[in-house]
Amino acid sequence: MKRSASAVWNGSLKTGTGSLTTPGGALSSTPYSFNSRFASGPGTNPEEMIAAAHSGCFAMALSATLGEAGITPEKIEVTAEVTLDNVPPAGWTVTASHLILTAKIPGIDDTKFQEIAAKAKAGCPISRLLNAQITLSATLA
Repeated sequence: MKRSASAVWNGSLKTGTGSLTTPGGALSSTPYSFNSRFASGPGTNPEEMIAAAHSGCFAMALSATLGEAGITPEKIEVTAEVTLDNVPPAGWTVTASHLILTAKIPGIDDTKFQEIAAKAKAGCPISRLLNAQITLSATLA
């Protein structure tokens, strides 16, 4: 299975603009720029897309891992906080992704929940893709 997305960039790094598009329609010429990446300008940025991918992937991985244990979650909420640092000599690098999980799962104790969440974090395809520190804070609602 392969998935794709495309980017178009026009102009210089600091004054140029770009757009991101996915065949599935989630992004359709969605704007991004230097300001949306390194300041607080409108639009998205690659790190925000990584965070979306990581949070979505982890939520599904957790649901699958719970299912393997015969447990059905009622609700899983995940936020991924991706850190982009300027690391000499490589330059700008994603150095970390912190997953913040809140889940409503009937009939599970916190010890089992933490064990299953850690297993899902390790098995998540996006976690395995990132060459960064992956951390997790998990809370039962």
